[in-house]
Amino acid sequence: MKTELEEIMYDTDSSFRLLVNPNLSDFFFWHSHPEYELVFIDGADGTRHVGGHVSRFLGNDLVFIGSNIPHLNFDYGVKTSYEKTVVHIIPDFLKEAMASTAELHSIQRLFEQSKYGIAFGDKTKNLVGKRLKNLHNLSYFDQFLEMLSILHILSRSDEIQLLNHHPVINPHTEKEQGRLRHIYQFLENNYQRKISISEIAKLSHLTNAAFCRYFKGITRLTFTAFVNHYRVDKAKKLLRQDNNATETCFQCGFESISYFNKVFKKVTGENPIAFKKRFA
Repeated sequence: MKTELEEIMYDTDSSFRLLVNPNLSDFFFWHSHPEYELVFIDGADGTRHVGGHVSRFLGNDLVFIGSNIPHLNFDYGVKTSYEKTVVHIIPDFLKEAMASTAELHSIQRLFEQSKYGIAFGDKTKNLVGKRLKNLHNLSYFDQFLEMLSILHILSRSDEIQLLNHHPVINPHTEKEQGRLRHIYQFLENNYQRKISISEIAKLSHLTNAAFCRYFKGITRLTFTAFVNHYRVDKAKKLLRQDNNATETCFQCGFESISYFNKVFKKVTGENPIAFKKRFA
């Protein structure tokens, strides 16, 4: 299973990135990032997949995920209407302050526990969920104060469930993560044209054969298969924006309609036109 390294972009005036109702229900987004993540989803039954832990949640879920822990988007496969709030917290958030300030020690302990992935019970979900839903209405400073209060509530909760038996260690070294980010950025900038193995191997300072072994070892996919998955994800977004299949095919770097249809169906289980009709 490939782990996509998500690049989190922040406003310069905030320690958080707040996402309100990011709809990824149709996308299998198995990913990791250095930022801590607090996610609340309401009105859905879905899959909670954090590190090696997999379980179902019913109705709603509130989870705090530590830095660099691979996880699946909580709305994957959800067909009902739902609300979701995601807060990404910078990796060094109040790091020195938490170590030296007695009032923040419980929050520091919460961040340590997040290495396992943490789920919370009903009382905590109901209390914190309402406050997370209102977070986007606040100024940056008030968001900061509210997040401190929310983290304090979570750190004092008696409904904590650690999702993994051991702290989750991302299998990618820092060097590998840096190399993969470089590859992903190159792909983002160039997926609309033909990309050769020799070109991407040279970018990675590897021979063609060494790059193919390296990339498949990291992602469990050949580079060609990975590019096709990437292009199909881009195509889904364009089709949902009411682009037709032909223009979507060439905008996403496929060289023929027949190959686009074949790859799209292999990845998604349906052809592009059927996919588009579902979201018409």
